[in-house]
Amino acid sequence: MGREEQRAAVRRMRESLIEELEGVYRRAFDAIGSDDMGEGAVARLTQLLLRSREGAIAPLQEEIEAPLITKAPEPPQS
Repeated sequence: MGREEQRAAVRRMRESLIEELEGVYRRAFDAIGSDDMGEGAVARLTQLLLRSREGAIAPLQEEIEAPLITKAPEPPQS
């Protein structure tokens, strides 16, 4: 497998993981809404889930969106 194919495979894996995580969090939010908890408990749990979601998904997205650097820039000549 060539370098570009490896990069494409890794990208697909990251995108797949993001989709799976989105589904997990969507189901968790739906469950919170259907359970009979007080407003304070729902608010705290929702905040925790939002923080958890951000921590889980953001690094995967950042890596996908990161620019590819193939070589270091040449130093300026004087």
